[in-house]
Amino acid sequence: MSEVMLGRPVLSHSPARLGKKRAKVAKVMHEYGEGMLRSSSGQAVTSHDQAVAIAMSEAGLARKKKRGH
Repeated sequence: MSEVMLGRPVLSHSPARLGKKRAKVAKVMHEYGEGMLRSSSGQAVTSHDQAVAIAMSEAGLARKKKRGH
């Protein structure tokens, strides 16, 4: 879904928007590293995969699922 604007394609994820999303992911992963990240139930997150899933969800990004598991 790209449109041409001023001779350049306009993508749905512009660099400015990705910067904000990357910053959100970095913030959540920092909280995980410090042991301050909590799940919705209030328990501390101990799994790296769970922390990544939370970060991607909060940033509005999708993560591909693994096949066969």
